Amino acid sequence: MATFAIGAALCNVALSNSQNIKIAVVDINAVVQKSAQVAVLKKEQQAKRDELQKWLKTARADVNSQQTKEGKERLTKKYSADFEKKREEINKNYQAKLKAIDANITSTIAAEARTGGYDMVISKSVVIYGGDDITDAIQKVVK
Repeated sequence: MATFAIGAALCNVALSNSQNIKIAVVDINAVVQKSAQVAVLKKEQQAKRDELQKWLKTARADVNSQQTKEGKERLTKKYSADFEKKREEINKNYQAKLKAIDANITSTIAAEARTGGYDMVISKSVVIYGGDDITDAIQKVVK
């Protein structure tokens, strides 16, 4: 349904504008898959998850080593709060880096579109037919 609406809108724009509109399409998923920045971010996230798992294992051992029920409960609360803070910080950092990568890819697409003289760039996933595919050019620039 969305594809039809986009197609109809593009058709209306083309018919209402006497000049030719130059349209490009980009496979965003392919660009993201080949992005070195995304690969580095994934490795960083995996390292942070591994580090958090090690910390959690140590915390569990510490809780289990407690002799009293009160001691176990106190440490469980402390470690639960610490875990939540660490997890939240990791997620916050990840989201910030992901946002920066997204902005970089978007600005790269816009710059390449301007260089190529395109009036519009549309995600390839919503286009059935037409448009110049500039995915390869974008992948070469996004590193």
